[in-house]
Amino acid sequence: MEHIIIIGGVAAGAKAASKIRRENPHVRISMYNKGKFISYSACGLPYFIENLVEKPEKLLIRSPKDFEDKYKVKVFTEHRVTKIHPTQYQVDIVDLNSNEKSTEQYSKLLLATGAHVCIPNIEGTGLENVHILKSIEDAIAIKDKMPKCKKVIIVGGGYIGIELAEAFIQGGKDTTVIEMGPDILSHLDDEMSQEVHTYLTHEKNLHIMTNNKVTKLIGNKEGKVSAVQTESGKELACDLVILSAGVGPSVDIAKDAGIAIGKTGAIKVDRRMQTNIRDIYAAGDCTEQVNMITDKPVWIPLGSTANKQGRVAAINMTGGDAEFTGILGSSITKAFEYSMAKTGISAKEAEELGYNYVCATITNKDRSGYIPGAENITIKLIADKDSKKLLGAQIIGKGDTDKRINVIATALTAGMTVKEFQHIDLSYSPLFSTSIDPIIVATYELLKKL
Repeated sequence: MEHIIIIGGVAAGAKAASKIRRENPHVRISMYNKGKFISYSACGLPYFIENLVEKPEKLLIRSPKDFEDKYKVKVFTEHRVTKIHPTQYQVDIVDLNSNEKSTEQYSKLLLATGAHVCIPNIEGTGLENVHILKSIEDAIAIKDKMPKCKKVIIVGGGYIGIELAEAFIQGGKDTTVIEMGPDILSHLDDEMSQEVHTYLTHEKNLHIMTNNKVTKLIGNKEGKVSAVQTESGKELACDLVILSAGVGPSVDIAKDAGIAIGKTGAIKVDRRMQTNIRDIYAAGDCTEQVNMITDKPVWIPLGSTANKQGRVAAINMTGGDAEFTGILGSSITKAFEYSMAKTGISAKEAEELGYNYVCATITNKDRSGYIPGAENITIKLIADKDSKKLLGAQIIGKGDTDKRINVIATALTAGMTVKEFQHIDLSYSPLFSTSIDPIIVATYELLKKL
């Protein structure tokens, strides 16, 4: 009987397993996951820590029993695939509880090994109360420590760092974010991230240290972290540290098997999610994607992308024909009342890539000003001077940003010019928008510059 093995069971792997079964009711499917939990929302972990999600079980989409009962997928949790033998169509496996080793044959193999947290190469990362946030187990450990901690330091000011900062401040903790770059949320252009920075420091009392690097974690006699030392020479007292200084694709097992790694450091796949080795596919955060604007390889790990890629891989592994055409890097996150959304490329990315570009930025109410709850949003649009096409957008503020960034993402997917986009027919009611929506107002400003 044909046997499909999936390595990894969180987003891409779990999605692929269920889709493979729907496509082929007879194939044997085995899924190996090194963690205890599978098929859960990793993006929801900060909200569990914040108590917006009461129990970790709420983040679970399907349990191993669900997969086995509904999809006839054999799930092996706390098992690690240690080696792939492509010519023999075999994988080596170790049971992490018993240390028992085994070998399994496969007909087709899917790598969904995800990403790993980058641990800074500094002294003290092994101290007690120093954590990363990658899994449900990590989130439970952090939440268990929260009642006893007073001062929290988060190393890294990206998505996870800022989402966790909200959780700790809501929990009444004195919280500091230390970011080695010039500002937090580096995927945004400088003036946009600076606006968020000002909001968080002035309105929410979050301490933010930029252009700074943690050089050492200091412990007390009990082996618990008690302070961090920074490049600037400061020593900051703390009783909990979260290392959130970035992530990287988990590709070691792929490299060892001779699977091609792309320019971004992630697994190189074609549009069918096929690697360079026959019958081995890859999907999710371990793979690089193609940017639909630049047509260049990028690595932007997102749960939405992982699920789409898992589906495409499943269709092709069962004899179908599907393609993953690329990404815009569309994303959104929240910090208290503020939300920060982006799609396409930023101005600094356009500059690095050599585009002849132009930008327009406006601040406007998200709905008619006389409606209670109307809030400001700041919109930045980027376009190519030569083709007159939209290149990207960023929207931040206390008002509604999500529906507007999605409209722009649709326009980018369609390759619309700025002139075409100005005529898009958006719905209107004072409760939901101004009579000319803010994204159209921003488009008018962009047209003037073009």
